[in-house]
Amino acid sequence: MQIGPYRLKNNLIVAPMAGVTDRPFRQLCKQMGAGMAVSEMVTSNSLLYGSKKTQRRANHAGEVEPVSVQIAGADPAMMAEAARYNAERGAAIIDINMGCPAKKICNVMAGSALLQDEPLVGRILEAVVNAVPETPVTLKIRTGWDQSHRNALQILHIAQESGIQALAIHGRTRACGYSGDAEYETITAVKAEAHIPIIANGDITTPEKARFVLATTAADAIMIGRAAQGRPWLFREISYFLEHGAHLPAPEVAEIHDVLLAHLDDLYCFYGDLAGSRMARKHIAWYTRGLADSASFRHAMNQLEGPQLQLEAVNDFFWRTRERSSRLIYLDTTPDQRAAA
Repeated sequence: MQIGPYRLKNNLIVAPMAGVTDRPFRQLCKQMGAGMAVSEMVTSNSLLYGSKKTQRRANHAGEVEPVSVQIAGADPAMMAEAARYNAERGAAIIDINMGCPAKKICNVMAGSALLQDEPLVGRILEAVVNAVPETPVTLKIRTGWDQSHRNALQILHIAQESGIQALAIHGRTRACGYSGDAEYETITAVKAEAHIPIIANGDITTPEKARFVLATTAADAIMIGRAAQGRPWLFREISYFLEHGAHLPAPEVAEIHDVLLAHLDDLYCFYGDLAGSRMARKHIAWYTRGLADSASFRHAMNQLEGPQLQLEAVNDFFWRTRERSSRLIYLDTTPDQRAAA
């Protein structure tokens, strides 16, 4: 998988997810086998550049290359400035968000709302590409605004003419949100006409599903989001399966315990003790969902403040789990159900 001058180690990419793909999560997924990870979206509003949130999202210290930063907005000039701002602070690739379905983003005509205005899409893409001529620019979209207005093919042609160097497509319309099953027909049609790499996204939760989507769409790469929450080792499992056609053994409880502890330590260091422990709650919930006694554990853990109490609770839960089995035992859930939880 090639994006501009950057040759990725494989074709597995972490999807940008607001509140999730911060630097600790991106680094972890890369360590676990992802070829690239796209940051959570950074605002194009220069008035917010000094906020702690924006500064954290622009913090790539020590991150494995290439660093891909997603920007969001609806004004071509502001988007161009945001691209320059992030390129100057270490972004090797600039990604443009035209796929987010959240109401607060679409209500300001950003994210997937832009798919309704193709001329504006073109102006934004050209402005960003021209603003950072030495930096490859990529684009993430949905298949369209709703089922009656799927225009991914038209957006492909606008993107190619504007100089976009890769296109990621989530296999749902904006109206679908995250409900229903992802459809891959539109991605397949886009890939058939594309002259740039196409990245398929949506409902890729298992190694088998990854192989199916790659074979069905002929996409150059796949992008994985929610399925990797609490399962960052999914990338190594998919990579191994695609290469060997066989499954890696399930991770042992001891390894998952160690991975979670390292992730928590990184979160505390990155955000500080209070904010880090609050950010950690959802990750702990994702790592433990579907495990025996995890519901009561999560309820109790969410009442705890600060790293020390949080770590004590995590260690106690995992030591009890390790006493039952050396491997994770999920109760009445399939990999797809755990990923969707």
